[in-house]
Amino acid sequence: MKKKVVLAFSGGLDTSFCCIHLAEDRNLEVHSVIVNTGGFSDEELQEIEKRAYALGVASHAVVDETESYYDGCIKYLIFGNVLKNATYPLSVSAERVSQATAIANYVKKIGADYVAHGSTGAGNDQVRFDMIFNILIPGVEIITPIRDLKLSREAEIEYLAKHGVEYSAEKARYSINKGLWGTSVGGKETLTSNETLPESAWPTQVSETEAKRIELTFDKGELVAIDGEKLHPVVAIQKLQAIAQPFGIGRDIHVGDTIIGIKGRVGFEAAAPIIIIKAHHTLEKHTLTKWQLSWKEQLSSFYGNWLHEGQFHDPVMRNIEAFLADTQKVVSGKVFVELLPYRFQIIGIESNHDLMSNKFGSYGEMNNAWSGDDVKGFSKIFGNQVMIWHKVNGEEAES
Repeated sequence: MKKKVVLAFSGGLDTSFCCIHLAEDRNLEVHSVIVNTGGFSDEELQEIEKRAYALGVASHAVVDETESYYDGCIKYLIFGNVLKNATYPLSVSAERVSQATAIANYVKKIGADYVAHGSTGAGNDQVRFDMIFNILIPGVEIITPIRDLKLSREAEIEYLAKHGVEYSAEKARYSINKGLWGTSVGGKETLTSNETLPESAWPTQVSETEAKRIELTFDKGELVAIDGEKLHPVVAIQKLQAIAQPFGIGRDIHVGDTIIGIKGRVGFEAAAPIIIIKAHHTLEKHTLTKWQLSWKEQLSSFYGNWLHEGQFHDPVMRNIEAFLADTQKVVSGKVFVELLPYRFQIIGIESNHDLMSNKFGSYGEMNNAWSGDDVKGFSKIFGNQVMIWHKVNGEEAES
């Protein structure tokens, strides 16, 4: 009997090559699996299934991880206002850890001897997949044909043609990865430092030109309603994406450090993630104390970086998630947002937990909680130790 291999399958060029290579050149029984993290419609999933069987797989499975992806990961990216390098909402990196985990569980479910993925040897995904497989299914051998054979996209297209599979070179120009938390776009321009993606490369074309105001409702840090309509957070993200992406909001190119130590660029469109994070952060600035915000910022930065590098299963991540969740008890209220072509503006918030309450005074005017004399005394005490330091060290300190 042939040995079983589970192939992480997307239907793209790399995994199409892997299907045939694993069956024909490695003589393995190929079981393809696609993990849906909110980026595929039912029709797209059906087309991908047809393609898998046309490529000769023994079986094909769809694992829907959309809700668990939100509950186990995205929720905490929102709580932490996580933007890698103040730009990127971790659209792909967060998705990959969810996918790799689901694939590892599927390998155990069907008792496969091998697991395979189509990562190249140049990016982050190879480390994320390999590491998570090594953590969760350490006895299963990992096969990576594209990386091991050092294949160009042209060579893959030629190989498929020899096996009777046509793949358009034009279709292969841009690598697009769509999920609940944004869509990444890679092409020849992102391999340079000075070029940007052409308008035609973006999956969603700009069609909205008139300003539009929307109301976002958060409950304990989670987006639960848009314009008063109550929604499950996953559905709220999808609806906001449909409303805002046609404005061209959330488009950018992220420049970052890969896990393997080289710089990389990737384009992305992520209207909903960018708006949600900015709206949520604004609400937090009204409802949390300065030290809550300060510690959140530090821990969230670590959380985002460690997630980006595939270390989702490190127990310290659960510790940080517990802290982030605890900070959200009072992060409830409405945020008002104006959408415009290629940009958006946070108008303001309403919350029962707003610490800008005029019961305690107005910034820049009067404060009702203490007198001017109280401030005079406090100012002396607050700066007392620094004053002593300067007195003791005198001119030596000044020089």
